[in-house]
Amino acid sequence: MGPPNAGKSTFLNSCLGQKVAIVTPRPQTTRNQITGILSDREAQIIFMDTPGVHQQHGKMNRLLLQAAWQAMEQADLLLLILDGDMYARRPDFLDNDLKPLLPSLRSEKRPLFLAVNKADLLGDKSRLLPLLEKLNAQLPGVEIFPVSALLKDGLPELLAGLKTRLPEREAQFPEDQLSTLSLRFMAAEIIREKLFLGLRQELPYFTAVDIESWQEDPGLTRISAIIYVGRESHKGMVIGQGGKNLKIVGQSARQELAALLQSKVHLELWVKVRENWPEDPAFLHQLGLGQSW
Repeated sequence: MGPPNAGKSTFLNSCLGQKVAIVTPRPQTTRNQITGILSDREAQIIFMDTPGVHQQHGKMNRLLLQAAWQAMEQADLLLLILDGDMYARRPDFLDNDLKPLLPSLRSEKRPLFLAVNKADLLGDKSRLLPLLEKLNAQLPGVEIFPVSALLKDGLPELLAGLKTRLPEREAQFPEDQLSTLSLRFMAAEIIREKLFLGLRQELPYFTAVDIESWQEDPGLTRISAIIYVGRESHKGMVIGQGGKNLKIVGQSARQELAALLQSKVHLELWVKVRENWPEDPAFLHQLGLGQSW
């Protein structure tokens, strides 16, 4: 767990050696608890990648925050991931991001690990020392590991540390299973990721994807998906002039889906306006936001 954009999903993908969680530069990309499973001869680690812990308001944001805390309740140990590069440049951001976490973490009885991520962006690693000292003071007894999730630097040492504190029990999943995600969920997430990456700053923040239909034939999977936006003005932004944006997103998503499904993919994308959907609890439930996968 950790604040938005700390690199939690990148960390999960790097540990597993395969993409199970989408990654974009936008905060709050992860909207569900995503399970990743790492198995080797020593242990089976079941990671629960959670939405970022934040202090934003609104029904959707409260739902995501609730999902993060519920995931923490199920865990045998906790791994807090922070953006070391950000806090080295802006120390004041650390206090703001830790504020909603500290009361629970300080009273926590389970093992607590801290990954200070994006260490590769710092250049001189000595710039981390004041941050590490402050974190030690804020969370006495925490085991701290500077890492780069993107480059996998420091991950072997962190994983070795996690294994020493895991409880002993039978493996819960087959050793070749990497996640509990359904293919429909992964397809919706891939489309959403391509929207983020294709439109970047032009993409309205409140955008959601729902798989409307899924049909599998020999050698061909037909997928129809709806992209929901919150305002009529956002619809044109997603579609683009002459459908240009939607075409780019569709082509990119179709390529990744074909590789995932090992099949040709026929993908149809539709854009629909649903006014103020992030404040509609029934619709949020329909989309599965905040749920575990």
